[in-house]
Amino acid sequence: MKNLLIWGAGGHGRVVLDVARSTGDFTALAFLDDKTQEYEVDGCPVVGGADDLVRLSKQYSHFIISIGDNAARESCWHRALAVDIQAATLVHPSASISSTASIGAGSLIMPGAVINAGAVVGANCIINSGAIVEHDCRIGDHVHLSPRAVLGGAVKIGCRTHLGIGASVLPEVSIGGDCTVGAGAVVLHDLPPRVTAVGVPARIRPSASETTSTHLSMSRDPRSRILLSVPHMSGNELAYVHHAFATNWLSTAGSNLIDFEAAFQSRVGLPCVALSSGTAAIHLGLRLLNVGPGDEVFCQSLTFAASANPIRYLGAEPVFIDSERRTWNLDAAVLRDALKDRAARNRLPKAVEVVHLFGQCAEMDDVLDVCAEFDVPVLEDAAEALGAVYRGKPAGTMGAVGAFSFNGNKIITTTGGGMLASRNPAWVEKARFWSQQSREPQLAYHHLELGHNYRMSNVLAGIGLGQLSALDLRVRQRRAIALRYREAFEDLPGIVPMPQSDQGLHTNWLSCFVIDAARFGCSRDELIFRLDLAGIESRPVWKPMHLQPFFAGCARYGGDVAEDLFHRGICLPSSSSLSLDDQAYVIDQVRQASGVNSLIALHAALVAASRDTTQKDPACPTHPVTTW
Repeated sequence: MKNLLIWGAGGHGRVVLDVARSTGDFTALAFLDDKTQEYEVDGCPVVGGADDLVRLSKQYSHFIISIGDNAARESCWHRALAVDIQAATLVHPSASISSTASIGAGSLIMPGAVINAGAVVGANCIINSGAIVEHDCRIGDHVHLSPRAVLGGAVKIGCRTHLGIGASVLPEVSIGGDCTVGAGAVVLHDLPPRVTAVGVPARIRPSASETTSTHLSMSRDPRSRILLSVPHMSGNELAYVHHAFATNWLSTAGSNLIDFEAAFQSRVGLPCVALSSGTAAIHLGLRLLNVGPGDEVFCQSLTFAASANPIRYLGAEPVFIDSERRTWNLDAAVLRDALKDRAARNRLPKAVEVVHLFGQCAEMDDVLDVCAEFDVPVLEDAAEALGAVYRGKPAGTMGAVGAFSFNGNKIITTTGGGMLASRNPAWVEKARFWSQQSREPQLAYHHLELGHNYRMSNVLAGIGLGQLSALDLRVRQRRAIALRYREAFEDLPGIVPMPQSDQGLHTNWLSCFVIDAARFGCSRDELIFRLDLAGIESRPVWKPMHLQPFFAGCARYGGDVAEDLFHRGICLPSSSSLSLDDQAYVIDQVRQASGVNSLIALHAALVAASRDTTQKDPACPTHPVTTW
């Protein structure tokens, strides 16, 4: 038997009662209300108030909140969820709902409403009579769309936002959380959170009660999105690019290429070859380690797919290894158990691939000791860790081969490119040979081996020369950003930064945190959604390879740590060019999502920090934390 408890016996409650009766799904219906003095409403009994919820949950299997005010409805929602009673989703028979749409628990879809293909409606929402939600819209929790409100395709609406009667939103527009859009308003552009917009076209209406947080939000162009990690030019790049054009060396040869490899070799202390991508470097590195068809390669599971894909390029199979929590990188203890198990089967891997995630080195001494015990070589994927140091040694220089990336989102970039390094000069020259289609030094085009078109261009190498000169500064800037995030969130429960190993220098290529939803106030995914609506790009940490459909069936050792970090981990905007105001805005949005906000004091502290050029980074004692 399904019995429904309707929380709120006012005018909206009577409408909810009609919808509930129209579905024919419930054997008994009753109201819960603290304010009414009535014993029944439209023939439906009022059986108690909020304090009676626990008692009534034994008689009623389902509840729905029938209160129009979004904040009040959310408050009741959380109180009801704490009781053993299920949220009912009510859809009037005259509403049109696509089979590919999704309606959250506790939501009410009124007569004549239309929700089209791919749309997602959050929990505890009201989609009122005649409202239209077009394809692929995303509506947050506790939203109210008034009668005849219209959302164009792919619109995003933040939590607790209210659209008035007849309001319209153009396709692909985003409206932040806690907004009010007036009746009949037409929203042409994105709106930041916590504003009121009225008119045609809709404009933000100032309010004397607005907080400093709202003023900061309004001062930003709402169409200017804060991205996760963007290129940051030093100003020296164009001179090298112009030189390539002036000399007409626009292919995979030229002085920029020679000079870039020499400068990089000076930086890391190993011979190297510039390639078209970090993936190419991993591919050629594995080939140098004699990986071939039928072989196995142990690979860290918590990483990007580019770490594992080259294993299959060579016809080999990856075996995935779990991470440890100190660095989020390869767990040497799990690795030892895996190698022991494979040795007992006479099936040792051809190589172990360790990844230095988000700018922090793995515990390389432990990894190398274990691999030496079983005589298995190590390839370092340092794509995310250029500039990182482990016990005085640069990332990518401790294994047999190191691979680096200069993708557009990395700490320095050549727009696309990579580097292979090794202490074995002959290997580097072999990789250089393979990267140029394995052409033999003869008059005619002559090939004895499989080759690849993997060489970096002279133009991109020029960009790399200009970027490499700024690497130390970029590291300091990214570390300063991470430090400000950590200090800003110290008082927030349920948000913990990625650990900083005491064994070296973490570049903080990306600033990462782990969210405990029960303590923080919302889940990691909800935080990403809220930030997205506020014009801020964030993302989960890498999805482990053993969870990827493409690698289904691959052997693995452990995985619980990698899965936990993936399910709760978030990467926040970390560009070295991120301004103090933009970072303050990001911090404010995170604090808003947690329900704790102290932006006024925080922003003042950030501005003061930006002027304090004597503040030192403890891991880089010769350099100030803030340099702009």
